[in-house]
Amino acid sequence: MDNSQLINKTADFVRDTLKNAEGGHDWWHIYRVWNNAKLIAKTEEADLLVVELAALLHDIADSKFHNGDEEIGPKTAGDFLEGIGVDEPIIHHVQQIIRYLSFKSSFDKTVFTSKELQIVQDADRLDAIGAIGIARAFSYGGFKGREFYDPAVKPNLSMSKAEYKSTTAPTINHFYEKLLLLKDKMNTATGKQLAQQRHIFMETYLQQFYAEWEASV
Repeated sequence: MDNSQLINKTADFVRDTLKNAEGGHDWWHIYRVWNNAKLIAKTEEADLLVVELAALLHDIADSKFHNGDEEIGPKTAGDFLEGIGVDEPIIHHVQQIIRYLSFKSSFDKTVFTSKELQIVQDADRLDAIGAIGIARAFSYGGFKGREFYDPAVKPNLSMSKAEYKSTTAPTINHFYEKLLLLKDKMNTATGKQLAQQRHIFMETYLQQFYAEWEASV
């Protein structure tokens, strides 16, 4: 099976697996991250097969929808890739990317990195900011039954990994606890460039949000 067939089979598997997923973590999130990753990879020296497989499979079993199990994603991806005949070193690399991709991994000491991880991580972070990032934040907040905003609940800017994983804070807090931090965490030149405009859009959105909250516009 050639690389294009492997990619197509993987895309079909992910599309089917996530057909009933929460709107911010569904097939269309994967589709956007996949496209972002291919765009970034054009200006980086990387194994494109690893990049595409990892982009497609990075949220195949997100731990926050599986009782915090951080190994179910790598295992699900590995089982699938083995089943379609992908070479073991590529499977291992994809699994490592899935393990260490997410923002919550930044709370831990870095134990794995690669150019492919950096590309997919930037691609995923781009989908967490800007107009779509805002939509995704409120989609997930609604899914979890969270308030939009509570002026009495201040963002926690020094939370631990455990606190981050278990937070029930209003969605607006998530901007300060994660989304506005991502611009300065991008790895690649293309990622940094694309993040800048999306970051500015979020800042503008927040200004408008607070003005409308206080009926000052």
